[in-house]
Amino acid sequence: MSGQVAPDVARYLVRGLEGADNTRLAYATDLASFEAYCSELQLEPYPASVATLAGYVAYLADKPRKLATIHRHLAAIAKKHQLMGLPSAVDAPALNVLLKGVARELGKRQKQAPAFTVAQLKQALNTLDLETAAGLRDRALLLMGFAGAFRRSELVALDLEQIEMNDAALVVHLRSSKTNQAGETEDKALFYAATPRYCPVRAFLDWQRVLGRSSGPVFVSLVRGQKAGESKPSQKRLSDVRVNRLVKQHLGEQYSAHSLRASFITTAKLNGQSNEFIKNQTKQKTDAIISRYTRLSDVVAYNAAQSLGL
Repeated sequence: MSGQVAPDVARYLVRGLEGADNTRLAYATDLASFEAYCSELQLEPYPASVATLAGYVAYLADKPRKLATIHRHLAAIAKKHQLMGLPSAVDAPALNVLLKGVARELGKRQKQAPAFTVAQLKQALNTLDLETAAGLRDRALLLMGFAGAFRRSELVALDLEQIEMNDAALVVHLRSSKTNQAGETEDKALFYAATPRYCPVRAFLDWQRVLGRSSGPVFVSLVRGQKAGESKPSQKRLSDVRVNRLVKQHLGEQYSAHSLRASFITTAKLNGQSNEFIKNQTKQKTDAIISRYTRLSDVVAYNAAQSLGL
């Protein structure tokens, strides 16, 4: 990162920009993009003027970048100014007017990962060969990802040491997440289901027996055996991309790893669960975020007009 930063402040600047891995990497990439833009046009990045920021927003919109991506770039720029002790023009009224224009141009409705139903999930699980390591791993991934409302980054980073079994549930101790950047431990609970094939706790236990260890990454790639269908778990974590591909492979190309989380929230809302109960699992902070994640936009399937009693 460029910009004048005192040596004794530099390490705090880095820590301030660090959060969940995905956020940290996104911010670093966003700042590099902004600084390259300023360098090419011989503009001062820190502090950046309203005119500089406006030009950068227009540049991103023309690429085009999604509205949420543009806001993330601005958040990274604002954070850098803050930690350098410099005034930031990110919230200037003139820039807000420009952002409203960009929103109208790009359209506020962004592509979201769709939610699947429990019936669809069960259908996908029924196709898995539970006599193979791949089938047991993928069952655990899908069921834990859905029942735990996990982010893809959380599944990738999950270690066996974070998992605790008790009589009532399987408890996952998360060290950090997108909304928990200070690293305080947050817990998720997974419960036994009546049908073993669809039970996230049994799915984990079956997969752990294949892993044959009590520490290290939970979801790993497989090493092919000498015969077809024979494979063994490696020590290499699944990547974000691989997790996404596995969800698409089993549930359909229209879905993504983010669908696991969106489907949990949507299913819980349809089953009458309160936002407080949902947030206790998702670790989201506001009801507005719950509403944004709920995929109830189908005007025919989800409509109060069906229950008027006419």
